[in-house]
Amino acid sequence: MARFVFITGGVVSSLGKGLASAALGALLQARGYSVRLRKLDPYLNVDPGTMSPFEHGEVFVTDDGAETDLDLGHYERFTGVAARATDSVSSGRIYSNVLEKERRGDYLGKTIQVIPHVTNEIKDFIAIGEDEVDFMLCEIGGTVGDIEGLPFFEAIRQFAQERPRGECIFMHLTLLPYIAASGELKTKPTQHSVKELRSIGLQPDILVCRSERPIPQKERDKLALFCNVRPDAVIAAYDLKSIYEAPLAYHREGLDQAVLDAFQISPAPKPDLSRWQDVYDRIVNAEGEVRVAVVGKYTQLEDAYKSIAEALTHGGMANRVKVRAEWIDAEIFEREDPSPYLQDFHAILVPGGFGERGTEGKIRAAQYAREHKIPYLGICLGMQMAVIETARNLAKLPDAGSEEFDHEAGERRFTPVVYHLKEWVQGNRTIERKVDDAKGGTMRLGAYTAVLEPGSRAAQIYGTTTIEERHRHRYEVDIRYREQLEAAGLKFSGMSPDGKLPEIVERPDHPWFIGVQFHPELKSKPFEPHPLFADFIRAAKEVERLV
Repeated sequence: MARFVFITGGVVSSLGKGLASAALGALLQARGYSVRLRKLDPYLNVDPGTMSPFEHGEVFVTDDGAETDLDLGHYERFTGVAARATDSVSSGRIYSNVLEKERRGDYLGKTIQVIPHVTNEIKDFIAIGEDEVDFMLCEIGGTVGDIEGLPFFEAIRQFAQERPRGECIFMHLTLLPYIAASGELKTKPTQHSVKELRSIGLQPDILVCRSERPIPQKERDKLALFCNVRPDAVIAAYDLKSIYEAPLAYHREGLDQAVLDAFQISPAPKPDLSRWQDVYDRIVNAEGEVRVAVVGKYTQLEDAYKSIAEALTHGGMANRVKVRAEWIDAEIFEREDPSPYLQDFHAILVPGGFGERGTEGKIRAAQYAREHKIPYLGICLGMQMAVIETARNLAKLPDAGSEEFDHEAGERRFTPVVYHLKEWVQGNRTIERKVDDAKGGTMRLGAYTAVLEPGSRAAQIYGTTTIEERHRHRYEVDIRYREQLEAAGLKFSGMSPDGKLPEIVERPDHPWFIGVQFHPELKSKPFEPHPLFADFIRAAKEVERLV
């Protein structure tokens, strides 16, 4: 049976619960334990799939096709454990499940209430797969005191109460603000946060305190006394140069030992942190720097492209260079010449996205990379924009565009070289979709197989001709234009197993120009950089302007 660690937050949001959870998972793995991490989010959306990236950051997609919170990306990157649909749930999903059961008559006519029906549903979710691992780490989204989070806090209180003693512990992440006028770190917000937590029946076993200054021993002792935790369970969490220092930093502070002590596991297995020492060494001892322009439409919020930012960092680690990603709003190139903006970069990446806004700028970015022989990686929509650029400028299809944009405008304006996917094969069944279907969860989602052409650059990079990558899109490049596009120099080097859906395009006449319909960034890890990103940065490193 698994031991459960429930991670909660207080004082303010965005303190780094997801990172702390992921780092703890990595530390427990370093001691030889198996782990699984999951996220319980209080918002009422069924999942983040229909939420704007400006609202919630990127949507992280699992192999089994779940659209989840970006924290699951942290979990995967730090532990290497592939997330599943059962590792992410929201209030919306919980209530939806309860109401579906009520409609079926599963509750035998009972009055449906938050307690016990909603809390029971949450507890059932928490327990999924508990026999598979040694530790289950469950992060509760939001902060203690949020009204929408109350059912989750009540559920984990009940869950711990119903389990044998010593099977569940609570870790609470708070902020110690520094008041410059008095020159002090203030513990009172943390005291009040723990008081709020205790008022609903939860007593933290471990306090993780975010602070921009060293925490004096007297403040640690004060927190231990007033928050009713052991002094050695008050863990400092300081700002770091890189998130990948977090496992080493938390180990120095004794977080993993505090967790094992709380479970009364003694003697504790010694940790092997060589993996994280190597990762950190590759970051701090980088040799040179490459600049990558990320030309997108959600550039005001870096979390919208979180996995891409991290995958670029991983590609730098693989090549022992620092990657400086700079975010450029694609709409700028619809008004201005991209040359002054892009001429000093070593590589250009155009990420995925939805909708027509900014797409003409992305097309111009792809054109600039093609004409100036700058390494180019187009992901999802970024691949489609590269295809449209070739169609317009080289394949004698000046009106080439996407059916997605015509659908938005309500009129026919383009020759649709990218079209709405009406059906596709998933495993042994055919999926059908209509343009006007509900938005949530109706895309081609999750892991699909692609077959690569032997001898292609893609096959050389992967070292194989069969791959499996994660998708999240509704529109596909129309295979009917393959002959024209290949005659214009754009090679279709990766296809779906049935040969109907283009997965990878590349330009053999270019130093490095690849577009992929899937999202390789979702599978990249610091200790296992994705081969596409590793080779992309290798190509960028060879550009003459490398500093």
